[in-house]
Amino acid sequence: MKTIKELIQNIKGSQVTGHDDVSVLNLTYDSRHVGEGSLFFAVKGTQADGHQFIPEVISKGAAAIVCEILPEKIDSTVTYVVVKNTTEAMAFIADEFYDHPSQKIKLVAVTGTNGKTTVATLLFRLFRSFGHHAGLLSTVQNQIDEEIIPATHTTPDSIRINELLEEMVTRGCEYCFMEASSHAIEQNRVKGLHFAGIAFTNLTHDHLDYHKTFDNYLKAKKKLFDEVNADAFALVNKDDRNGMVMFQNSKATRYTYSLRTMADFKGKIIESDFNGMLLDINGDEAWYRLVGNFNAYNLLTVYGAAFLLGKSKEDIITHLSNINSVQGRFESLRSENGIVGIVDYAHTPDALKNILTTINELRTKNEQLITVVGCGGNRDTSKRPVMADVASELSTRVIFTSDNPRNEDPETILDEMQKGVKPLHYKKTLRITDRKEAIKTAVSMANKGDIILVAGKGHEDYQEIKGVKHHFDDKEVLMEIFDKMGK
Repeated sequence: MKTIKELIQNIKGSQVTGHDDVSVLNLTYDSRHVGEGSLFFAVKGTQADGHQFIPEVISKGAAAIVCEILPEKIDSTVTYVVVKNTTEAMAFIADEFYDHPSQKIKLVAVTGTNGKTTVATLLFRLFRSFGHHAGLLSTVQNQIDEEIIPATHTTPDSIRINELLEEMVTRGCEYCFMEASSHAIEQNRVKGLHFAGIAFTNLTHDHLDYHKTFDNYLKAKKKLFDEVNADAFALVNKDDRNGMVMFQNSKATRYTYSLRTMADFKGKIIESDFNGMLLDINGDEAWYRLVGNFNAYNLLTVYGAAFLLGKSKEDIITHLSNINSVQGRFESLRSENGIVGIVDYAHTPDALKNILTTINELRTKNEQLITVVGCGGNRDTSKRPVMADVASELSTRVIFTSDNPRNEDPETILDEMQKGVKPLHYKKTLRITDRKEAIKTAVSMANKGDIILVAGKGHEDYQEIKGVKHHFDDKEVLMEIFDKMGK
């Protein structure tokens, strides 16, 4: 338990109204979670402004309020701390409240458009296989050793991050691997954390509904590198045109990886099939259980980060070559009559292009490649026609369907997708709004040896329609259909 004075000692320019020796029992920015002794952060969000809930949280027993604008009516029983930016202050205060947990663990962040989940998860599994206690903060799940903690965001809020890190430290974790999304960086969720290292995978078209321009999206990613502590390593993909940009203004020690040119960690794919690849890293060849060019980059990132964390190349290769792919990332299954089903989270044009290109490189071209894909509602609309163009260009047949329409009309989303289909590909496309029916139709169109890619949702086990989440799992549906075919 700490006082307001202790908690705000690193907040520059803060102004206190009331007593700064008040003790704080817990932190929250959600008015529903306020109780006696709470410190409430009035955050200006996209949906609501936390300042409007100040009277409510005072009535619930809040001890103090951190806000950007002091209320006109001051309650003398409450301490107010006025700051320039509430989310930034929240990050520094959370770090102080939980006694700087990121300084007591080797914390590695992975950022980029695609590959974050795979890299963070593989690093977690790799260090667990070395025998270390470790934590994971990812899109799929948060994890402390073998305990799985459901994830609601790619990157949790700063209070939750520090709470989880403190729990990891208490339980003896030596390492934590986390995804750092552009939203999280922009919203100061990773502010004040002490990183042992950060890694950049790639930067492609995504989240422009939030960032508005690609340049803003780039700057959000770069912000992590600009602000990282000087004793950290920074590892970037040299083959991505934005990779070296991340190094500008960064105090971290710089390292690169590449499949195309000289780098600190240089890779080359020797052989590849649907079961994995023979990959050479810095002159050492090994067979890995991941598939595709994009996964070669993921493996290079993991290898590089592990090496920079002090592991020997022999140990890394031995353990990494035995690790399987991540849930919802190029997960394959086969029906009794030889139809191959692949479930993947690819939900950006670049990710979809990568997965389809990989499949096309591995197949003999005598089989059909049938793609089932949609686009999420209330998200970046500009990528919808691009996704459709990529799918129709690189597939034998395509079925456009619902993803997570959220509060949008699914038909409108499909209309916008179909605008991207070139006339010569019209005949190879179908439109089936119901996702289960779309998958069933894809299977009914397939023959022995054909490949069905169900893209966009990957590990997700729900479909959000009009704000309500309904259970839906692409892999589960595909397995159920395959199972009925075999009976």
